[in-house]
Amino acid sequence: MDAQDSPAGQKPKLGQKVGKVATYYNPRTWKERGLWWTAGLFLVTYAIAVGVFGIIWSRSPGEFDVREEALKIAQNDEKKLKTGYITTATAIRTVETLLDKPGGYLSNDIMPPGVYLDNIPNWEFGVLTELRDLARSLRNEFSRSQTQSTEDRDLQIAEPQFNFDSQSWILPSTESEYRKGIEALYRYIARLSDEQQSDGQFFARADNLSLYLQVVEKRLGSLAQRLAASVGQVNFNLNLAGDPNARQSTATSEQAKIKTPWTELDDIFFEARGYTWALVHTLKAIEYDFRDVLSGKNAILSLKQIIRELENTQAFIWSPVILNGTGFGPMANHSLIMASYISRANAAIIDLRNLLLQG
Repeated sequence: MDAQDSPAGQKPKLGQKVGKVATYYNPRTWKERGLWWTAGLFLVTYAIAVGVFGIIWSRSPGEFDVREEALKIAQNDEKKLKTGYITTATAIRTVETLLDKPGGYLSNDIMPPGVYLDNIPNWEFGVLTELRDLARSLRNEFSRSQTQSTEDRDLQIAEPQFNFDSQSWILPSTESEYRKGIEALYRYIARLSDEQQSDGQFFARADNLSLYLQVVEKRLGSLAQRLAASVGQVNFNLNLAGDPNARQSTATSEQAKIKTPWTELDDIFFEARGYTWALVHTLKAIEYDFRDVLSGKNAILSLKQIIRELENTQAFIWSPVILNGTGFGPMANHSLIMASYISRANAAIIDLRNLLLQG
């Protein structure tokens, strides 16, 4: 050992040579090196954690059994499964899944990894759109026997709660407002199953169901058009077609080219995937609550076919990114595939509505 080296186990003195290389001990320098190593290790660990949680949180939830979930809310008492119970329970479970899935509700996150993710927030918006449509139908159609009947007091609270700003972080937070809507739905579903009071009602009628499906038609039609625009298309202006006296606010060209920007392709795809995920569950619940109505129209198989088409939209995505190949090109176009399933389901819904409206 060098004469100037420190004996083993002893702290070197200031300025003393350390080791065979002429590196002199300075406590301030060594402390700074320790801080830099600690900071670097923390950043690497943080980046790995953010990446892992980002991957986990980016997975959309799987499907659930609507009847089983309704039984859980009913505490396994099948006598409580009155008309409308399963549909209302499905609405409750849908919004609870939205809030309680891995990572929670991400659309209003301001911290990593949630702030960096965009697929799941778009999925959440699609789910929220269908939830809002269902809550509005519960308030305006399903819980009312006719146009002059009064609104249900709890649905009057729930419907606007789910229309609260989906990106509010605090004062109040989106989650707190949506949970108030959940509480209102729980009060409504409790009155549905209570035979001692008759103020909580759900009317399973063909005209009520037709009004709800009319909204679904427009949602699916819009999504199909936005998805199909991934490759760009030139459309004729059909805004006033079929009515010679129709007018619009401002003039538009006879033809218009529509193409989705490449930065929005995955946004629209996951929004459609979220909407159809929620719609599949709602339609499965409707199959239970409107069974007599559908049987009378011989339309149960029609509804089952719609559900099957929509379930295809939830297939596992093998590609790490949403591809945007041309229509007949060598590369897949996930948006066009999604649009195909949605368009077929929408065509079947139009047929089902026509069947419901027949005498």
